[in-house]
Amino acid sequence: MPSSVIAAIDYDATVSRLTITFVSGRIYDYYAVPAAVVDAFRHAESKGAFFNAEIRNRFPSRERNIGAA
Repeated sequence: MPSSVIAAIDYDATVSRLTITFVSGRIYDYYAVPAAVVDAFRHAESKGAFFNAEIRNRFPSRERNIGAA
């Protein structure tokens, strides 16, 4: 999954939550993301372009606070 912006993609289908880890180390959860969108994201030639066009600002999101217990 080479990308200059996105390090990892994880999807929990039971709650339709997409988790994206960016190369910066920041991690965001995106909610109510349909499985078809995630599948297209995984297969996109440019993960960054797909993210900007199809996910960013289209689904509710929250940054994970890594230091929180």
